[in-house]
Amino acid sequence: MTRRSAWIALLALTLSIGVGAGSQRPAPRGNLPLRLTDREFWTLSRESSEADGYFRSDTLTSNELLYQQVIPELIERSTPGGVYLGVGPEQNFTYIAALHPPMAIIFDVRRGNLLVQLMYKAIFEMARDRAEFVSMLFSRPRPDGLGPGATAAAMFAAFASVQGDEAVYGRNLAAIQSRLTKVHGMTLSARDREGIEYAYHAFFSRGYRVRPSPTYAELMTATDRNGRPLGYLSTEANFLFLKDLQSKNLVVPVIGDFAGPKAIRAIAAYLKAHGATVRAFYLSNVEQYLNQDTRWETFCRNFSQLPLGPTSTFIRSSSARSGFGGGFVNSLGSMVAEARQCR
Repeated sequence: MTRRSAWIALLALTLSIGVGAGSQRPAPRGNLPLRLTDREFWTLSRESSEADGYFRSDTLTSNELLYQQVIPELIERSTPGGVYLGVGPEQNFTYIAALHPPMAIIFDVRRGNLLVQLMYKAIFEMARDRAEFVSMLFSRPRPDGLGPGATAAAMFAAFASVQGDEAVYGRNLAAIQSRLTKVHGMTLSARDREGIEYAYHAFFSRGYRVRPSPTYAELMTATDRNGRPLGYLSTEANFLFLKDLQSKNLVVPVIGDFAGPKAIRAIAAYLKAHGATVRAFYLSNVEQYLNQDTRWETFCRNFSQLPLGPTSTFIRSSSARSGFGGGFVNSLGSMVAEARQCR
């Protein structure tokens, strides 16, 4: 390589990494690894995490029924290839399936959500298809006739007529714990294993009503504004993309307060070091709590450290106060524009 070509390569790398919101050249995926080793996955999760925090509920599933409605606009306005950031449980999977990011980081203030994400990771890896995934998630024997072309509505209707099985639950729980500790070599404390058991038993004992409303079936059969089902279980392709990403250790759960001292900044440093940008950051309604506690500005200073491209996008939820079906509405916002306001 000549000195001039080496200089050009170095300049291109510098521009792709950028510094916070000032970077206006998004890198498609930078030099992010194509997969993380088990050790790299666990180290990134552990070393980016903060201490376990508190939230008023366990939040095992989403309560946002309209969250798919922004997906078409999100895809249109954001540049492909950037990393996905999110918060909470399964709604992240639908956004990930829609955006096809090279990596996803899921924050939550509670260690309990990290354990839920590990439970999902194991089930994604072990299930061969969507029907087997639902069978494992709810500990129900798989009904006959559910092929790769089945709609999510047909699949959940078929499983609704099947009762959970205690023996299936016990075998699956043992397989989940073994997958994490023996296959992946994760160091899980007795309390961690109890947390995974608590979450998994909730799906077994409560069925689709893991929380009062909406049910899991309602979440999975929701649509965008044009009536198109875009959930992560709506197609076999969506499921298989997530299975592949999980199997490569590229969906990484991190314990962290959005306004905390470490988690977001640690991930920002990791992404910058790998020349990656953020494509989307799903916030749910966390900002509501940050504003109540007058901590939004601290969050703003945190996310302004992330390597952003010109189309990096926030996905927000806010209360519509119009009955449950319209209980939360989603909106999109420019991360770059908002990061500039808190420098």
